[in-house]
Amino acid sequence: MNLTINGTEETLPQETLTVTELLKAKNVEMPEMVSVELNGEFVERATFDTIRVRDSDKVEFLYFMGGGI
Repeated sequence: MNLTINGTEETLPQETLTVTELLKAKNVEMPEMVSVELNGEFVERATFDTIRVRDSDKVEFLYFMGGGI
């Protein structure tokens, strides 16, 4: 499966993965803190186990950080 992850084209051996499986496959740090955008749409965390990522999808892993002075 060919994906674009955070702007980088990648090839994975699986034909389809759930969002949760993709997070594990990519060894994403703090997966409980990451937001996922799939083809321009945010994926609700409650659906990470059921939404499937497929060939040619575009995925963004986003961390929202607070901060300031």
